[in-house]
Parts: sequence; structure tokens; C-alpha cells
Amino acid sequence: MKVALRCVILMLITFFPAFGQVTYFADILGKGFKQATIVQTPDYEGSVTCTIIKKPTPEKSTKAVLYVHGFNDYFFQEEMAEKFIKEGYNFYAVDLRKYGRSWLPNQKFNNVRDLSEYYADLDTTLAIMKSEGCEKILLSGHSLGGLVVSLYADARNGQERFDAVLLNSPMFDMPVKSGLKKTALPLIVKRAEKHPETSIDAGLSPLYGESLHKDSHGEWSYSLGFKPLIAPPVNFGWMRAVHLGQEKVTQGLQINKPVLVLHSAKSIDEKKWSDVMFTGDAVLDIAQVDLQARNIIGQYSIQAVPGGMHDLILSKQPVRDEVYSTILNWAKRVIK
Repeated sequence: MKVALRCVILMLITFFPAFGQVTYFADILGKGFKQATIVQTPDYEGSVTCTIIKKPTPEKSTKAVLYVHGFNDYFFQEEMAEKFIKEGYNFYAVDLRKYGRSWLPNQKFNNVRDLSEYYADLDTTLAIMKSEGCEKILLSGHSLGGLVVSLYADARNGQERFDAVLLNSPMFDMPVKSGLKKTALPLIVKRAEKHPETSIDAGLSPLYGESLHKDSHGEWSYSLGFKPLIAPPVNFGWMRAVHLGQEKVTQGLQINKPVLVLHSAKSIDEKKWSDVMFTGDAVLDIAQVDLQARNIIGQYSIQAVPGGMHDLILSKQPVRDEVYSTILNWAKRVIK
């Protein structure tokens, strides 16, 4: 029934970029959040959509933030939205194609063959934000979203519709076991050219998911259908797309807007559950994140967050409060 209803809604929604005609409905989060489904150009799997989620400030504001989620993820971070709204930023997020609210029955979750496929989702969302009166925009990305945002900022050099870039633990490191990374990755990348749909289990642990969700050891409530404790297997095409994106970072990214890169102060690699999971990044090698972030050409700053988890704004209360303070104070300086 849900699939049928979604298909009906999809047929009813039409988006004309030139006129900014967007229809919003109440979002699954409630509490004043609204969403709009945007029909994009079909790709190798067929129909494609992205989903814009927004909540405006009580008083009219021309400042806004656009949040881009990570891998095996979608937007659910209400607290983050409220922090920005309190500081006078209209809040927007986008569930990228094949993630969360944007997933369609014809698609494999998270499927991508080139990270530039997401640029259309960002272009569309930013254009809509501009049409809705957002003059100053902070573009923010977490993990895979941070990698995508970085590449996008470089690709839109000179044509930016944003004024600053925030990267929360950007995926500048491949989140797979080191053995797979060193031995199998080159073969996978090569094979992906002809066999992008071949699936592979990246060997990711459920412990990070368990550290977040309230039904395990965490404090956050979100859909395990959209964000399962263990990410579904990726395919060779995904591995190649991420690898090639990371290679572009290594070669240097020209970003003409101020950039803030935040990451945990340490990586952790627990084999079984312990509260150590709350003290570091259980997904990425932060040494590589820090190293690759220095390939940004432009005005950037990098800050390590003691006690920060992979998604810094889902860290324990004292840590995330410090993260918000850092972000908002920086934004005040760079977004006038």
C-alpha cells in the first residue's frame, strides 16, 4: 500500500525549475518540518527523485543551511535543525537519490556509479532555496555527504550558490577493512568498469549503529528501514565512485568559499560492545581525513574534536554542545 501511494504521489508531483513550483507536504518528523519530492532525470535504474526537507525560522530570515547526510543515512537530526533555526538560519536538508525518503522500488539503496550523480540534487535544492529567499547559505555535509559536498564545491567553482562549506567527518578515507582496502580495492575498481552491479560486503560492524540507536546503546530515534544498524552490501560501482572521488581530493580541490573541517580526535576499532564506542570515530581513519583535508586549496580550517563520534552532532551531550558552539561561532564570522 505504501509503495502504491508513493507511486501515485510521484505521478502527481511536477517540478518546473524555471518557476520554482514546489509542493510541500508534512514531513515524517512532524514538528513543523515539511518535505517536497523532486522528480529528477531517470538514470540506469529508471525513475529518480530527491527529497527536500525544510523548517523555516519563526521570523523571516535570508540565512539558511543545507544539510547533506552520509552513507547508510538520511536526515533525522531534529536537534541540529533546531540549533540552526534558533540562530536565525532557515533549515533545509536533502535526502539524496536512493536514500531515505527518496528511495524508490526500482532502486538499490545507496546505489551510485559516479558521485557527480548527486550534483543535480544539490543544484536543484540550492536553486529552490534561492527562489524561497535564502540569500546566504551554509552548505554542510556529513561523511559521504561531506565528500560529495567537497567535490561539488570544487566543480561549481565560480558558480557557487552557497557562501561557506561545513564538513562533518568527511569520507576522505574508504570505510572498509584495511586488508580489503590494500589488496582488493584496485581489482574492484577495475572490474567495476564492466560490472558495476556486482555486490560486495564491505565487512562493516554493527557496533557504530548500536552506539546511535535508542533500541541498542544509543539515544537517537530514527528509522532502521532507512538507516539499518548494518549498511546493506554495496556494489563495485559504489566502491569505484567513492575511490575516484577520494582520488580527486588527493589531487587538490579548489574551493573559493570558507571551509570548516571537523573530525574526531581519534579513531576506534572495537571488536565487541563497550562504552569506548562513544569516544571516537568508529568508521573512518581520522589521520587520513586530516591529511586529505589539507589538499583543499582555499580558506580552510581543520579541527579535531576530543570525544567526538563519527557523526559529531550525534556525540554525547557535552561533546556535541561544543561542536555546535564551534560551528555557529565560525558561521557568524564567515557568513555576513
